[in-house]
Amino acid sequence: MFDVKTINDMFVRATSRGTKRALLRQDAAGQWQPISSVELYGCVRALADVLRGWGVGKGDRVVLLSENRWEWQVSDYAVLALGAVDAPLYSTLTPEHVGYMLRDSGAKVAIVSNREQYEKLLAAGELPDLERVVVMDEGSFDNAESFSNLMKDAVAKQAPDAEFDAMVRSAEPGDLATIIYTSGTTGEPKGVRLTHGNLASNVSISTDGFAFSEQDICISFLPLSHVTARHVDYALMCHGATLAYCPKFDQMPAAMKAVLPTIFVGVPRVYEKIRQAVEAKSAHSPVKSRILSWALGVGKAHRPETLDGKTPGALPWKLANKLVFGKIREAFGGRVHTWISGGAPLGMDTAGWFADAGIRIFEGYGLTETSPVIALNYPKEHRIGTVGRPLRNVECRFAADGELEVKGPSIFPGYWNKEQETAEAFSEDGWFKTGDIGSIDADGYLSITDRKKELLKTSGGKLIAPQPIENRLKANTVVAQAAMVGDKHKFACVLISPNLQALEAWAKANGVAAGDAASLVRDPKVTRLYQGIVDKVNETLPPYESMKRVSVVAEEWSVEGGELTPSMKLKRRVIAQKYAKEIDAFYADEATSKS
Repeated sequence: MFDVKTINDMFVRATSRGTKRALLRQDAAGQWQPISSVELYGCVRALADVLRGWGVGKGDRVVLLSENRWEWQVSDYAVLALGAVDAPLYSTLTPEHVGYMLRDSGAKVAIVSNREQYEKLLAAGELPDLERVVVMDEGSFDNAESFSNLMKDAVAKQAPDAEFDAMVRSAEPGDLATIIYTSGTTGEPKGVRLTHGNLASNVSISTDGFAFSEQDICISFLPLSHVTARHVDYALMCHGATLAYCPKFDQMPAAMKAVLPTIFVGVPRVYEKIRQAVEAKSAHSPVKSRILSWALGVGKAHRPETLDGKTPGALPWKLANKLVFGKIREAFGGRVHTWISGGAPLGMDTAGWFADAGIRIFEGYGLTETSPVIALNYPKEHRIGTVGRPLRNVECRFAADGELEVKGPSIFPGYWNKEQETAEAFSEDGWFKTGDIGSIDADGYLSITDRKKELLKTSGGKLIAPQPIENRLKANTVVAQAAMVGDKHKFACVLISPNLQALEAWAKANGVAAGDAASLVRDPKVTRLYQGIVDKVNETLPPYESMKRVSVVAEEWSVEGGELTPSMKLKRRVIAQKYAKEIDAFYADEATSKS
């Protein structure tokens, strides 16, 4: 457990260790360059002095609009050192959303990564509170400051400064630290207010069960505008681990080979993509496909040992490890010893597949409003299919309808500028209503079934939790996403977004003529393929949960397309509107029978 009460305490801890590689950044030539803890201190102090000169002080808001890069971390620490508040925004947001959040937060300063983000500010409409803009990239930007120019005194400011240090330490646990806008699966985004004490109380104990050290390194690629990524980075810096910033997901393969991480933290969709890539690669060769199937079968027989943290010693497993499992780990640099999943539910099929491949994933659970960790699996306390035991400073209880309610020092005080929504988020006696349905077993392990708002209630009154079923569908290589529908209808149906790359490979191997996506998903063989996938899942479901009809859409859903949040969750309302014609066709006979 760390003795930290504020994020500024974490900054002090991270920069006083004498770490030679606190951060790693890529230079213009693509080479990874270290930033020591002393250099980090100097950069933060330099930026904080500039912001203070601009009039930024306690309680003022500063927006961070950037991909993951070292300048983001410097900006975060600098803002908080002044007692100010930052509002990190996803780099994938539209100008309209950026404008809304800038106006809602009342930000005085915006620190953006590049020209694309800078131009969003120009297209965002009136921004009456915005006084200054800083751009991290080099270039010519009207009415904006260059980040590198603000760093010109960073070397001189590496020496400890009593006045600056006193200001940093003056932060109180109850001070507002950040406003994190939820990605909004339904309705208008809400700004979640998190205090220094909220985040520090969570970071201080969440990694107690892991033996992280200064020898560890982790690639920071999950968006830092998401509370999970930010929590992970704070925690690892407190342990003295090195963070390597990767701004784009497609740069990850090269980064892993160059950096050789020892810790990997991803959302479930990342793990699903890894699995699909392995299966798709083996599908090109009948021999490789049989070897993969055999190896996973061997791994499944030894799954209990893997989940117990042991390396199986049986000869078949050693052979499977050499032929298959080791190559999967090698794609991550070959040194990862800790695999963590958070941000959304990890399907049991995916967790089991990785366990069979010799990789134990520690799944956790939390929300932005809970800073974020509520529960987490650890090496010595692990149960697959659950999100682990609740942290010892988080209390849990269940409402009559099964909704999980929580209480503790990491629970947010409320939403920014939204008093009614804040009141609705808490029970009359002050417990936060998570919106998730779950249960705790006899050994104290927490399981989450689904979002309360996403439960489907058929016209016959049966409740269906769609996420576990959708996750099982996504275990298939040719399925990228699945969205069940059926609320207020007699039966459930499903929309499937295909993994187009895998589907095209399958089509080529099965004699289906190549064409555009729309014609491919309408091909009878492709229709039968997806119907068979749905039928196989249906065989394991009670009749009221089975999906009676399926429609494969021509688009691979994405954040950019609007169907997914930046944390890769379904935007069900957007999907329902976009595919209203397909959904209406599912239930056309219902409409006919009513007329």
